[in-house]
Amino acid sequence: MQGVIKSYDPNTKDGVVMSERDFIEYELSPSALEGSIFRMLRQGQRVIFDLEDNGLATNLRLGSEVDMGTPDFLQ
Repeated sequence: MQGVIKSYDPNTKDGVVMSERDFIEYELSPSALEGSIFRMLRQGQRVIFDLEDNGLATNLRLGSEVDMGTPDFLQ
């Protein structure tokens, strides 16, 4: 699933990613950055993610910038 980081707090590791397909928001799992290249995230950053059984976003990877505009909520 691909989405955009809506918010991220590097101190608490709390954050929200919004699916680019249906604009559903998912909270980040506490382990979302473990094993990834990310040390922190910025608002508007494109990521690919998986969902845990409990609906939290995890396993973040670099997203594609191709054929995507910035969602309206970031403007």
